[in-house]
Amino acid sequence: MPDASTAGAAGAAAASSGSGRSGASTANDASSGTSASGTSTASTETSATTPAPRSLAEALRARDDAALAALLHARPDLLSPVPGDVTQLATRAGTRASVVRALDRLDRFALQTAEALAVAPEPCPYEVLENLLTGGETEGTGEQARAALPRALGTLRDQALVWGDEERLRLVRTARELLAPSAQRPSPTGLGPTVSEATAGMSPTRIQEIVAAAGLPATHDPVSAVTALTALFTDRPRMSALLDEAPAEAHQVLGRLVWGPPYGEVTPNPTAPVRWLRDRGLLLPASARTVVLPREVALHLRGGLAHRSVEPVAPAVPAHREHRPQLVDANAAGQALAALATVEELVKSWEHAGPPVLRAGGLSVRDLKRTAVALDATEPQAAFWIELAYAAGLLASDGEADERYAPTPAFDDWCELPPAERWSALAAAWLPATRTPGLVGEQDAKGRTLSALGPELDRSGAPEVRRRVLELLADLPEGASADPDAILARLTWERPVRGTSELRARLARWTLADAEVLGVTGRGALSGPGRALLAHGDPAALLAPLLPEPVDHVLLQADLTAVAPGPLRRPLAEVLAVLADVESKGGATVYRFTPGSVRRALDSGRAAADLHAFLAEHSITPVPQPLAYLIDDVARRHGHLRVGAASSYVRCDDDGMLNEILADKRSAGLGLRRLAPTVLAAQADPTALLDGLRAMGYAPAAESRTGDVLVARADAHRTPDRQAPVPVPDGPPIPDETLLGAAVRAIRAGDVAATAVRKEPASASASASAASVVPGELPRTSAAETLATVQAAALTGSAVWIGYVNAEGAASQRVIAPVRVEGGFVTGYDHTADEVRTYALHRITGVAELAEEHL
Repeated sequence: MPDASTAGAAGAAAASSGSGRSGASTANDASSGTSASGTSTASTETSATTPAPRSLAEALRARDDAALAALLHARPDLLSPVPGDVTQLATRAGTRASVVRALDRLDRFALQTAEALAVAPEPCPYEVLENLLTGGETEGTGEQARAALPRALGTLRDQALVWGDEERLRLVRTARELLAPSAQRPSPTGLGPTVSEATAGMSPTRIQEIVAAAGLPATHDPVSAVTALTALFTDRPRMSALLDEAPAEAHQVLGRLVWGPPYGEVTPNPTAPVRWLRDRGLLLPASARTVVLPREVALHLRGGLAHRSVEPVAPAVPAHREHRPQLVDANAAGQALAALATVEELVKSWEHAGPPVLRAGGLSVRDLKRTAVALDATEPQAAFWIELAYAAGLLASDGEADERYAPTPAFDDWCELPPAERWSALAAAWLPATRTPGLVGEQDAKGRTLSALGPELDRSGAPEVRRRVLELLADLPEGASADPDAILARLTWERPVRGTSELRARLARWTLADAEVLGVTGRGALSGPGRALLAHGDPAALLAPLLPEPVDHVLLQADLTAVAPGPLRRPLAEVLAVLADVESKGGATVYRFTPGSVRRALDSGRAAADLHAFLAEHSITPVPQPLAYLIDDVARRHGHLRVGAASSYVRCDDDGMLNEILADKRSAGLGLRRLAPTVLAAQADPTALLDGLRAMGYAPAAESRTGDVLVARADAHRTPDRQAPVPVPDGPPIPDETLLGAAVRAIRAGDVAATAVRKEPASASASASAASVVPGELPRTSAAETLATVQAAALTGSAVWIGYVNAEGAASQRVIAPVRVEGGFVTGYDHTADEVRTYALHRITGVAELAEEHL
């Protein structure tokens, strides 16, 4: 059980949080650097010999350069643009957008710590915060929370969300406003307003009635009455005695409200237990039909706990199943090989007549279904392969008037790479991509369906989730897989903010599925190439030995099929893809020869003898007689009919065949009529006429204007050079060490200029003019005074404080040490920019000498 004294202390301290949330917090937001464990990077903010900071700017100013760099690295939005000084940095760190972004990136216990501070008094002693999170427990979760609190508090301090020493912890004002309970936005703690807040609009007479019913003496004013009521609710022995007098039903009412939500509806004539609680202030009116449980009462009933359950330790991700690493790598290699074949088949299927681009961008539902059928995959799987090829820069829109998707020139280069390098390119494009094909088919906020390749599929948090899922898998022993639910629980703990955690859970599930089909994982475990990909290594070097060597032969069978016992060499695969249709895929690919596929090969310009020679060369079995007969039969009929442009015509030396075509009812749509015994004219264009005759079972060939056979080897359509889509960043980019160092130096230098003390003017007139100037700002000086002051500084080698307006109209204050004054310009060392600069004298608005102690 929680210790009565410690839990009561927590409740008593939290009771004053309403009154402690006064204007002092607005003016005094700061960030302390001392943590209980002393491990915080901001630990240099205060010490035993320096006074406690009074503002966020003072707290940040007390940090060393490493701590400021850590803050800017954790919150890169503070660098856009670089703050001019520490005061600007503190102001920007307290803006709502920046604080929301920082809160979104806290883990569960750090967020629970911030939530506890939001309902605690301000300033809050460390012991009170500890009791709000532990309830005074010294074992189990309480002990874990006590041990984890220094780390959580250090995280909040490092990110400038909390400041102050251990006796005066303060949550920045914006974070308190976001996390504190309100009627419009309940707190995650489930606590309601304090007695002071709940009675703010109550009449003095009603407050005195509550005080009297609670057994307290009458007071002279409402403020003292509220104070006395608060003291009662935070005094554990007296509060326990009061609750002992409550009816049993009243305890049931309190039990329903104690862990939140703290609001409940009442009728105009409430029941006796509710009246008993309302009369004594244990329930206070929030509106005409709503009552609220005061925070002090809830904390007493909870034993001083701010949360029903705290999670100080991240959920573990143990090994769920273990496999031999060799088996995992072999499985992943097989998936990688299948992925390469699928992507190549997809992109090649869009070479000649790719799907059109929707007016709003993206792929239509009908074209997605057709692609899924062609790939023998489900629509979500087809969307994944399409988006993967797009992310890798292998396909894009062609930009024509009739805009269509087509392969890019980069696809041809990709096809020439070894298989391991081709897979590495796909995996390297998948890991940082912000495209999320799992959203395809869902609806956006306006009710519009999200389409594959559409503009609304980018989710900036996707790369971070993918990498984090793979990192959790990499932490397991080689060959071990994790339970997906354990991974989701860990990710939810790391980013618990509602909305953020839900999207991360979906992204994590998609990552696990995508990694498996892509070959990054095998049997749920991270493969060797996957580990290299995660570590920015060379996955191709690890994958290459796992892939089978391409073969240059097939096995022809009597049932008009050919079996490829492994991946085929590219020349063989390209010819065979024209000569036969893929019937099944897997470890061995099965091709089937049909009259249509043979005709397709003949249309490409090959003769029957070429096909016989090709099969004999690449088959380790004799060419079956049925296949030889099929090729000869199709070749004998191929080109017997000739189609040209009249609009179009059909020419044939056999007038009997033309009579047969005219008599066929299926030719009615072609608009055929006889021009001569061996020539038919058609209303259809040549392409439609060719397709119509082939559908009727004939094998026509197209011919040119000169009567020569046209080889139907259409050039594969390619888009102009296209860059792969750039991932959408999740906020400002993470700054590197060079940028951080430069930013910290600029902030320090700007702070020197902003806090420099100028020497008071000596003359009475100057004193009179300076009297109207806002303290800390420069007075305006005439051109003559400016020139005289900087010339004197150049002669004596002293520094001066100037106000300057640049060519863009931006005003700033700088501390410079003039070296040379000539031609209307002053050149000197700028302490603010930490470099030598030249300034135009006519742009200097004011100048003042520095005080002696700042020279």
